[in-house]
Amino acid sequence: MGKVTINELWKKKAEGRKITMLTAYDYPFAKIVDEAGVDIILVGDSLAMVVQGLNNTLPVTMDEMIYHTKMVSRAAERAMVVGDMPFMSYQSSVEEAVRNGGRFLKEAGAEAVKMEGGREVVEKVEAMVKADIPVMAHIGLTPQAIHRMGGFKVQGRTEEAQKRLIEDAKMLQDAGAFSIVLEAIPMSLAKRITEELSIPTIGIGAGPHCDGQVLVIHDLLGLFERFIPKFVKRYANLKEEALGAIKSFIKEVEKGEFPKEEHSFL
Repeated sequence: MGKVTINELWKKKAEGRKITMLTAYDYPFAKIVDEAGVDIILVGDSLAMVVQGLNNTLPVTMDEMIYHTKMVSRAAERAMVVGDMPFMSYQSSVEEAVRNGGRFLKEAGAEAVKMEGGREVVEKVEAMVKADIPVMAHIGLTPQAIHRMGGFKVQGRTEEAQKRLIEDAKMLQDAGAFSIVLEAIPMSLAKRITEELSIPTIGIGAGPHCDGQVLVIHDLLGLFERFIPKFVKRYANLKEEALGAIKSFIKEVEKGEFPKEEHSFL
């Protein structure tokens, strides 16, 4: 089966079939995610927190994002690979946005990029799309704006805020975004946006009515414990399995039970 394309994502929305997206940051996990049949692999700037151990996504750099996206692109034979535009890779100018977006496609092998923000990034989305850089938009809780938002808080609670988010979504669609991530907003608002847009919505903490869903792979597998958002469902607890395996290794080495003859060269 060939690569997942934008047209296939649009077709899924039209037919009412759900879209799946997960993050991955290296070759081994991207290989697993791709083989499992996920539609989109997002190389998220969330790697700052779940891979680099930082408190938020702001410090991760373009070069770091390119490095991780290269590894994921090598593994993804089917899934669409989307590179996450990090903080200050697009905010300063249209030219900077196009240049950095192009790096994801040219240097890292991604098929698209994701960009946070509403009406304030519309001009940049338009320019990137004109430069043949497909853009996935992202509104609601935008982690790069946590200092302005006062932390990781649900957005769109008031009528005014909901109106603004609906307007932002439509403006981003008109600017050429091929899909839009809705993060941490009331599910009724996500439902309305999904119904009013012709492009797919992908939710994270936005309820069941979006056209697709995304989670951070480390959250899904139980590998990140610093905090667990309400919208996360753990499908495994790999940390405990890994701890058990490593403790068994330590015990066997200390007791002289490993390695045995079958693990040695004669």
